[in-house]
Amino acid sequence: MSLYRSVVWFAKGLREYTKSGYESACKDFVPHDLEVQIPGRVFLVTGGNSGIGKATALEIAKRGGTVHLVCRDQAPAEDARGEIIRESGNQNIFLHIVDLSDPKKIWKFVENFKQEHKLHVLINNAGCMVNKRELTEDGLEKNFAANTLGVYILTTGLIPVLEKEHDPRVQKGLGSCSSVQGLGMRSVSWSIQITVSSGGMLVQKLNTNDLQSERTPFDGTMVYAQNKRQQVVLTERWAQGHPAIHFSSMHPGWADTPGVRQAMPGFHARFGDRLRSEAQGADTMLWLALSSAAAAQPSGRFFQDRKPVSTHLPLATASSSPAEEEKLIEILEQLAQTFK
Repeated sequence: MSLYRSVVWFAKGLREYTKSGYESACKDFVPHDLEVQIPGRVFLVTGGNSGIGKATALEIAKRGGTVHLVCRDQAPAEDARGEIIRESGNQNIFLHIVDLSDPKKIWKFVENFKQEHKLHVLINNAGCMVNKRELTEDGLEKNFAANTLGVYILTTGLIPVLEKEHDPRVQKGLGSCSSVQGLGMRSVSWSIQITVSSGGMLVQKLNTNDLQSERTPFDGTMVYAQNKRQQVVLTERWAQGHPAIHFSSMHPGWADTPGVRQAMPGFHARFGDRLRSEAQGADTMLWLALSSAAAAQPSGRFFQDRKPVSTHLPLATASSSPAEEEKLIEILEQLAQTFK
């Protein structure tokens, strides 16, 4: 990461990614965007047992949606499911235990899910930041396995399920609205995929030559940022190839979550009182999942505080060539098929 990128990104973060940045941005929010009821809509949220994933799952449940939580650890996931049911009064909350750094288990989950469930909205929220280079049982670098390959397998595996639920009566990019009698609210109907990326990807240019951090000194924060750049590129490519689904990636801002406290203790200690709440971090994810205003945006964009924003810093473009993006897809597809 160049010194210029570092300075510009950090200044941007202090201005936009903090709690005060959210408070400034939310003055332009349209409150009724999230005044929806969604009975019958089916959502899958990875990492839905804590942090912004749990906050999003809870708000979806409160609006009547069916939620499938995909989590790694049984006990905290069961606790989260119970809490969501109690607080929302919604019994349609289902739990699947899947390690998203294990490609074989993801494939098995996908095949079972396709046979048993329908799906309208896929939210790739789970993330991994390991600060020392560690390998999975399959010999994959852990951050790459969970953040990039895992997201690739889960999304490509479930795209046919999302496409199956696409309503051709809905004009692409506009969605549909209908009043809910007695509530003055709206229902929504389209297929959606959302990936929770990070503003940290702004400091990274796509690098397909060392996807598993084998050739350079390991820096967990930069590896994570590279993974998040990869997610943004994948989102753009999926949007081009699957017009029946509305794809987006987003940055939640700097939020005070268990994941941040564990993976970045120094950062959390320094900025703790300036970090966003979990609900503030989840807001744009929820808006992308529920609002017709979000679907009016072109597919494939990167969002921050309910607005599409650039995927590059000013005067520090991190654009990648079509050939390099295609190379990323080819590598991931080859790896994914190896574990199928």
